[in-house]
This record gives sequence, structure tokens and C-alpha cells, in this order.
Amino acid sequence: MSSPPSIVPDLALATLGGQTMGTTWSVKLSTAPQTDLHRLHAGIQAQLDEVVAQMSTWREDSHLSRYNEAAAGSWHALPAQFQTVLGCALEIAQASDGAFDPTLGGLVAAWGFGAHGRGFAVPGQDTLTQALQRAGWRRLQWRGQAPRELLQPGGVQLDLSAIAKGFGVDQVARWLRSRGVLGGLVEVGGELFGWGLRPDGARWRVLVETASELDADTAPCVLALDGDAVATSGDRWHRFEAGGTRYAHTLDARSGQPVTQAAAAVTVLAHSAMEADAWATALTVMGPTQGLAFAEQRGMAARFVAHGAQGPVIQATRAFQARTVACG
Repeated sequence: MSSPPSIVPDLALATLGGQTMGTTWSVKLSTAPQTDLHRLHAGIQAQLDEVVAQMSTWREDSHLSRYNEAAAGSWHALPAQFQTVLGCALEIAQASDGAFDPTLGGLVAAWGFGAHGRGFAVPGQDTLTQALQRAGWRRLQWRGQAPRELLQPGGVQLDLSAIAKGFGVDQVARWLRSRGVLGGLVEVGGELFGWGLRPDGARWRVLVETASELDADTAPCVLALDGDAVATSGDRWHRFEAGGTRYAHTLDARSGQPVTQAAAAVTVLAHSAMEADAWATALTVMGPTQGLAFAEQRGMAARFVAHGAQGPVIQATRAFQARTVACG
């Protein structure tokens, strides 16, 4: 029988929040009474602002936007954070056989999504073909060391939206830990990372997201985070219907089409929010059947809430089930 958690002396729970990347951020901290929360808030915002300055598709002056507009054949020295995120994105692109692809900016725009979109519209075949020809993670090449340079082969449009939020979560957590914060829960747009303990001595518990129209029929699922991250993707947040077909805003780089059989929610638990964020997207593209088998084979902690004829169909890998505190 486990002993009850012990209260951490002289620590209080503090909550901070703000806006970033078109969404909100929140941080819960176990802090000493004399902690300068205003300074922590400013530091957190600065960390997130730097991610935006480097990787935003909405800012014309971001490093990402400047790369996207660069001439074919040009080489670009990118900031260290940008290199870290893109390096992880390319590793997951390879591991997922292209289910995750960071070069889909042109396809995103063609379908009317993203910073340059005008709302959903099915693109013409010529537009779609051209966007597909410019995309492809295998077109990217590095050269040199410290700093490495990235080739713009011509027309590649990077879009790191499916991984940058997760990296922002990790970056904030790293910064706070470097400032001596003993425990915290960082959240940006639904992506989370938790470490240490709450002031009451308990681990940080989070409710796994499902889908608003399914919540009434779905038992709650709770995870306890301590040096772990969790991210959720799926068509619960961004979807549209056309011709009787439900489309997710998530695009499949292999076809150039939006995912039509996306799960309502795919949740991934990982060591970093960056990895959890990207893998949640990759598994969404694979779909519940292929995605579950893939995740199980790799020992990933993943949970799928799929649309079923009689209601939600919930499946999880063994690794995910082993990490739940409570789950229906």
C-alpha cells in the first residue's frame, strides 16, 4: 500500500497565463512565497515570443517566412531552436514514412488554411499538383557544422505548426527549471508538460481531451505527469464538411488531401511535448487502424477516440494504458 504524498513545505501554487501562437498559454507552478512572479511571467512570454519570431507562418519577418520566400539554390543558417525543431520534424517524417511532413505550407495554402488561406476551398488539380511537387521532406538538405545551413531547393514552404507549439512548451519548462522552479505544469494550446510535484506533494494530473460531442458518452481519462508531455490531435478542433464528407484540417502529404477518416482525438504521451505534438499529428494522418498498430509496434503511449456508428470507439496502446491514473 503506497504512502500518501507529503506536503512540500513553504511552497504555494501560482498560476500564470497569456497569449501566443494564436492561442493561450498557462503555467501552474510550485513556488516559494518570495518568488517574483512578474519576472517569471515576462520570462515565459519571452521564451514563447522567440519561438514565434523564428517559426511563425503568420509573421513575414520570421526566420521561417524568410526561408520560404528565398531563392532556389540558396543556403540558410538557421537559429539553434529552429534547427532543433526541424531536425525532430525530419526524424519523425522519416520514421512515419511521410505521415508527418514539415514542408506542407504550399498545400496548406492551396486548401485555404493557415496564414495565407481564405477559408476552405477545394483546389483545382493543377494547383494541387504544383503544391505537391514543391513539397516533400526529402527535398531538404543540410550542409556544414555549427552552424549548419539548410538548402532552399526552390518552392519549399515550411510549416512547423504541428510541432512548434510542443517545442514552446518544452522551452518554457526548461527555462523555468533552470530558474530553480521545482514543479510545474506548462500548457500551450492544449499541449502539456509536467515535472516535479504540486505543493500538496501530488503529481500533476491532467484530463485527456476527447471531443466535445463525445464527452457525454466517454469516461474521463486521467494521466499523471512527472517529466512527461502529452499532446492531442484530431478532427475535434478543426474540421469541415463538403459533399457529405468530413475533412480534418490535417493534410496527408502523400496524397495532398485532407484526412477524411481522422479520429476525433489522438493523444500521445512522450518525453517531450515537441515529440508528442508531432506524433499526434502523424498518427492522425495514419488513421485509427494503421496508427494504433504502428504505435503499438513502436511501444508508443497513444490513445485513439474514433467515430463509430454507435458512438465513440476508444482504443489505446499497452504503454498508454500503463500510464493512466484513471481511464474509461
